[in-house]
Amino acid sequence: MVRRTCVVDGDTIWLEGVKIRIADIDTPEISQPRCDYEYDLGIKARDRLVVLLNQGEFEAVTIGSRDEDQYGRKLRVLLRDGRSIGDQLVAEGLARTWSGRREPWC
Repeated sequence: MVRRTCVVDGDTIWLEGVKIRIADIDTPEISQPRCDYEYDLGIKARDRLVVLLNQGEFEAVTIGSRDEDQYGRKLRVLLRDGRSIGDQLVAEGLARTWSGRREPWC
């Protein structure tokens, strides 16, 4: 099954049939959380991303030289009016700026 357009979690979306990993942030896991706190914060991040994306047009742009991650997801930064939507999640405490590796949430 290929999804067309939806939010999977706080840092993964499907956009017109393409699976995208938001490259500039990391959000808590909801599919395999390590604690209740991680799950609860992950749900909040996912729900907030839905609201942010539904506020209007945005673009998905590449950064750096990597096009895809090891899971085949396109690595993109989501921008609206030149500003990162991921940065908004970071500012609200629902995400971290991506450091190049996963950090624990618990």
